[in-house]
Amino acid sequence: MEKYTFLRQFADSWMLLALFLFFVGVVLWVLRPGSSATYRDTAAIPLRNADKPLSSEEASNEHA
Repeated sequence: MEKYTFLRQFADSWMLLALFLFFVGVVLWVLRPGSSATYRDTAAIPLRNADKPLSSEEASNEHA
């Protein structure tokens, strides 16, 4: 039971802190300046013409 108690205390303290910091880091990464164009382009992939990918000019006109 000593190993279980140690792992339980570790999970309740440091691992909880590490996972929270990871979550905050992911949220900040997603909301960083300049990332919205990347996400808009990625979100438009299913809607693109099946014959050829959009050019950068077509992509910028599509989101305007």
